[in-house]
Amino acid sequence: MAIEIKVPTLGESVTEATVSKWFKAAGDAVAVDEPLVELETDKVTIEINAPVSGALKSIAVQEGAEVQIGALLGVIDEGAAGATGAEAPAPEKAPEAKEEPAAEAPAAAAPTPEPSPEPAPAPVPPAAPTPAPAAAPAAKPLSPAVRKLVDDNNLDPAQIPATGKGGRLVKGDVLAFLENGGGQAPAPAPASREPAAREVGVRETGAREERVKMTRLRRLIAKRLKEAQNTAAMLTTFNEADMSAVMEIRTRVQDDFVKKHGV
Repeated sequence: MAIEIKVPTLGESVTEATVSKWFKAAGDAVAVDEPLVELETDKVTIEINAPVSGALKSIAVQEGAEVQIGALLGVIDEGAAGATGAEAPAPEKAPEAKEEPAAEAPAAAAPTPEPSPEPAPAPVPPAAPTPAPAAAPAAKPLSPAVRKLVDDNNLDPAQIPATGKGGRLVKGDVLAFLENGGGQAPAPAPASREPAAREVGVRETGAREERVKMTRLRRLIAKRLKEAQNTAAMLTTFNEADMSAVMEIRTRVQDDFVKKHGV
């Protein structure tokens, strides 16, 4: 029995909808209350469920189409087995292989005499431990000012003579080292990794934007915003007043006013 699927009443003041998405294709099996299609209105998005079990016989409108209330969406063949509901054919049984007489086991080979174990090698005396190399003296910590000078001029603190207390490097040592020509050339800036298309006069090829169809709700919002822009005044007003005379009076009488009123 063919059951028609129609657009239901969608709410007050809503007369049409957009077919947003089909969850089933023609010929697919459907169950009761299984979502079939999604409709999008100016207010809400709703799903239309299958009223009966069977197979989706046909689809009347495709995705993106505008439909009115009561319009035909598709037809369900009640009780039919769809593509996903049909039973898969049973696999054919492979022909039984004829039993062949087992080959006679080969005669047991004569036992091979086990080789005599070799004598264990004599233990080697352990080598004398090698003394660990002496640890390099730890570098003296640098003050923030000295560290900044060293980093800005690409210097090696170990090459600068230190005159501070306990062999510490002070700011004067770095400045004297720079005055004597001890500075190194600054490291070259890393090569730009921008693609060749960023060069002047060269434009990238290919699509740089993607067009996405607006949903019905977003389209209505854009329409209302445009209507407001066309009908309402979008402006800002400024009113200026010359208060110089008032400020002059205030300056002249403020001392007497404070004495009389206390404010």
